[in-house]
Order: sequence, then structure tokens, then C-alpha cells
Amino acid sequence: MTRRPSPVVVGLAIVAAAFLLLPLTGLVSRAPWSGAARELGRPEFRTALRLSLICSLGATAISLVLGVPLAMLLARHRFPGRRLLRGLVLLPMVLPPVVGGVALLTALGRRGIAGGLLHRAGIALPFTTAGAVVAGAFVALPFMVVTVEAGLRSLDARLDDAAATLGAGRWQTFRRVTLPLLAPSLWAGGALTWARALGEFGATITFAGNAPGRTRTLPIEVYLALESRPEEAILLSVLLLGVSLAVLLSLRGRWLGLP
Repeated sequence: MTRRPSPVVVGLAIVAAAFLLLPLTGLVSRAPWSGAARELGRPEFRTALRLSLICSLGATAISLVLGVPLAMLLARHRFPGRRLLRGLVLLPMVLPPVVGGVALLTALGRRGIAGGLLHRAGIALPFTTAGAVVAGAFVALPFMVVTVEAGLRSLDARLDDAAATLGAGRWQTFRRVTLPLLAPSLWAGGALTWARALGEFGATITFAGNAPGRTRTLPIEVYLALESRPEEAILLSVLLLGVSLAVLLSLRGRWLGLP
């Protein structure tokens, strides 16, 4: 039997919900829907949307390639410094994005720790589209790692042992046993990573700038439009809000554990 919540809990919950929903409601209600087709048909919007899709999908691909092995290492193996490594991997989740962009500049800029070697090899990342992809991957990779690691920890390791006793190698075991069971976590991690990279602003504008057609993504376009074209800024904000809401609704059973 479920106990009824106290009036105090209900009251505070209502206040909390109103605190979160009121700005979003205001955003939707103030959107100029009658001129949506005209505003969203602007060349600047189409260019920013295309660039955002390229950068966010590129960041998701990088996070998938790098994040899954890292999650497997953290979930399946014990080694000195594992907790420290996990903390460092998850640090971009709480790090101010602008600080992340500055960190990328110090590491991958022309005079950075690794940037000098990249520059001599003819690879330039700051203030390029590739730099925007790297910035998105830097802030979004932890979402892939934490989601896939949680999925790996929920799997029964005895299944891998049983496959090994039947003569399956590591790659065959991963492909035919682990990967099918891990698919929901991979989907959840990929969707969260993509949504986070799509909405990235601080690290992107700091490390990649806001060059039109190269690094000016949708969040940066929203920021710039707010000064001179507030109606377009509101519409773009509603668009990003809708994408984020759709991702969360699709993941509630896979990541949040909700019915």
C-alpha cells in the first residue's frame, strides 16, 4: 500500500515543478509561431543547423569509438588509480564549458601541449569545424562512458565466461554476447552524447570561435540572434528544447529506469 504524501511534500513539489516549467512555458508562449516558417527559412539558420548536425554527429562518433573501450576498462578491470581515472573522465560533466574550451586551447592550440605537434603535422583544430567537433566530444564523452559503464555493470559476467568455455574468443564473445545485451545502453549513451554535443556552446565558442559556416552552431546562433533578432532566438531555443525533450522521453526506460 502506497502512503499518501504529506501536504508539505506536495506543496514543495508543486513549487519545484513551477520553478522548472515556468521559464519553459514562457519560452513556448512567446515564440512567434506565425512567422516561424520565415524565420527558420533564413540562410543563417539552415547553415547553423547543418553545422550543428555535422559537429554533434561527429562528436557522437568520437565518443562511441573512445568511450566504449574506456567504459569497459572501468567496469570490468581493477587497477591502481581507477577511481581517479573515473573522476577525471567525468570531470567535463561538472566543469564550466568555457573552462573546458580554455583547457582545449592550452592542450590543442598552436602552442599547446599537443597542439604544437599537430601544427607541425599540418593539423589545425582551433577555430575550425574539426575543432567544434572536438569541443563537442570533450563535453559529451562522459555521458557515453557513464551510461555504457552502468550497462556493463548490470550484465552478468558469467555469460562471457560461459562463452569463453565454449571456445569463443574475446572479439567473438563481445560481438555475439556482450554487444547485443549492451545495445540499450549504447543507444542511451549515443542519444545523450548527441543531445549534449548538439547543445554545446561554451567550449565551442571558446575553442572553435563563431565563424559563419564553419563553427557557428545553433546555440551560438541563438546567442547572437538574441541581440538583434529575439524572435528568431526564441524559435531556435524552442527547437533545441523540443530535441532535448524528445531525447529524454525516448530514454526514460533505458537510462532513467522509469516506466
